[in-house]
Amino acid sequence: MGTQQHAGGGYRQKIKQKFNQEYSPEPRDIYFTVPNLISVLRIASIPFIAWLVADHRMVPALIVLAVSAITDSLDGIIARAFNQVSKIGQILDPIADRLLIICSVLALGVAGIIPWWMIIIIAARDAWMMLLVLWLAQYDYGPLPVHFVGKAGTFMLMVSIVALIFCDIWVNPFVGLLHLAALAAGIWGVGLYWLAGCIYSKQGISLLVKEKRADGR
Repeated sequence: MGTQQHAGGGYRQKIKQKFNQEYSPEPRDIYFTVPNLISVLRIASIPFIAWLVADHRMVPALIVLAVSAITDSLDGIIARAFNQVSKIGQILDPIADRLLIICSVLALGVAGIIPWWMIIIIAARDAWMMLLVLWLAQYDYGPLPVHFVGKAGTFMLMVSIVALIFCDIWVNPFVGLLHLAALAAGIWGVGLYWLAGCIYSKQGISLLVKEKRADGR
């Protein structure tokens, strides 16, 4: 019995080592870094953005959203350039992205700018991903690697959100066409968002299956 437990533990350790080698950019146990501060400030700005959008104060909402989008790229650049990649940062950054998207689309829904079915689809995907991450955390796995499809989906959704806000403040005969284009970008973004969710699910479930096999050894 002891031999089986030792073998199972060794197999589990190999799984985690392979996961870390393939997916982890050697994060450190540091907390007080500039990238982490930027992520915290982005999260703190999200309720303010949502309130501005829901209250149809679109110009300040657009400004704050633009600053948040710029700092999204900035924190990653700083972390890699100054060797400040941290474990907490790998958690904070995707949380900030998800919260920004879901709160923004919720506010757009409250403002009557986007259909509620789009909000439900986005929220359902994020809820499932949260459950998967919590499930993996029980086996000491960190966040799954960010896939380029996920980045593309997030980018398309952000473009759609910004364009829809812009449509609400731009008085022009062609604003209807821009609104349709923004909704189309949002639908593409939702599709890519869910495709990335399927990719992450495959990776996560594969790791969980290996863990179950390790328990059975």
